[in-house]
Amino acid sequence: MTAAPGGGPIRDDASRTVPRGADPTPSRTLADDARRRVQLRTVILLCLAQVLGGLAMGASLALGAILGERLSGSESLAGLPTTVLTLGAAAAGLPLAALAQRSGRRPALATGFLIAAVGACVVAVAVDVGWFALLLVGMAGVGSGTAVSLQSRFVATDLASPRTRGRDLSLVVWMTMIGAVAGPALLPIGADLADIAHIDELAGPFVIGAVGTAAAALVLWVGLRPDPLRFSADGAPTAMAAKPSLAQGFDTIRRTPGARNAVASVVCAHAVMVAVMALTPVHMTHGGASLTVVGLSISAHVAGMYALAPVMGLLTDRLGRVPTVLVGQGLLLASCVAGFVLHDSQTGLVVALVLLGLGWSAATVAGSTMLTDSVAVAMRPRVQGITDTSMSLAGAVAGALAGVVVGLFGYPVLVLAAGAASIAAAVYLVVDRPG
Repeated sequence: MTAAPGGGPIRDDASRTVPRGADPTPSRTLADDARRRVQLRTVILLCLAQVLGGLAMGASLALGAILGERLSGSESLAGLPTTVLTLGAAAAGLPLAALAQRSGRRPALATGFLIAAVGACVVAVAVDVGWFALLLVGMAGVGSGTAVSLQSRFVATDLASPRTRGRDLSLVVWMTMIGAVAGPALLPIGADLADIAHIDELAGPFVIGAVGTAAAALVLWVGLRPDPLRFSADGAPTAMAAKPSLAQGFDTIRRTPGARNAVASVVCAHAVMVAVMALTPVHMTHGGASLTVVGLSISAHVAGMYALAPVMGLLTDRLGRVPTVLVGQGLLLASCVAGFVLHDSQTGLVVALVLLGLGWSAATVAGSTMLTDSVAVAMRPRVQGITDTSMSLAGAVAGALAGVVVGLFGYPVLVLAAGAASIAAAVYLVVDRPG
């Protein structure tokens, strides 16, 4: 038993029981070496899959509103495809977690990416034939890839040492940035491909996305052996035999302070991030900002979310889980304060978006690591699936409510409300600590 960097005991899943009188050093060294080798290969494969799978995600986020307006013929429905994408991620989270619980991480991740590949193909067909309803069906399927992307960060912790869990998790989060950037960057290539295939130019990027997500599924299906979740359960023979229900997962979160803290932290951070990020570009446009400035501001925000994720992982391991979550909530609050004070300044709003991304990164990396620390191996996939689904649902609700708040009360009120939510999450984390 070792002490968690953020306070409180954590389980070291690498521990093994050694018969009395035996020399524990050789067997433990061999087991630890094997564990480290599998963990290194797992993290490399997850990072590669994040890049490949991110191609469809990046294209979907870049083109969702454009396709929504074009195929529906209504500007008011332009945001619906992106909303459906988020809801698709929420819908896939729990079933994929249940599949991981039954059969391991490998089939769960590969299945999620295959569904996303099919979804990308459906989107390409919908764009080519001009069917809005089919577009929504396809975007829901692509959302499964987002669910896999979220679950992948937890897979990186299955075999990680407690002292390096934050680092390994953050590396997978970091690689998400490459796919998110590469997806929009491949739009011209997708247009050329569409020209060759004699299909609509905006369908081409989704063909590339379908190939990328299918390749990600193949990489994980072939390479993720041994399965990291099953390998991590070797020291606990009953771990994979147990099949906890959804109700047991919720009960575990309710009864475990560390899990409660972690879920509250990451869900609140995601809701604050989505609410502010969704409406800030609109507010900037109404203030006279050009599309170029708005685009650059979103790029800066995405860089804040992912570019420094490894730094947040190191802080999580060295400073501690709880302190790093509090740093993240503080950055989210600073973003909201900047948005309120500088809501008439384009430069100030860009700064606010960068701080927003950094706060999300710190809270998500540290909170996700704390969740893994707090829950036994047998329960992890179920609890992690509940967390990811809660994040996606919170993001969808926050994005929808943000538009209502801004329409009724204005942008300053939105950022004030978001800042209050960050304060509430930080206070809850400090108050609800194990006795």
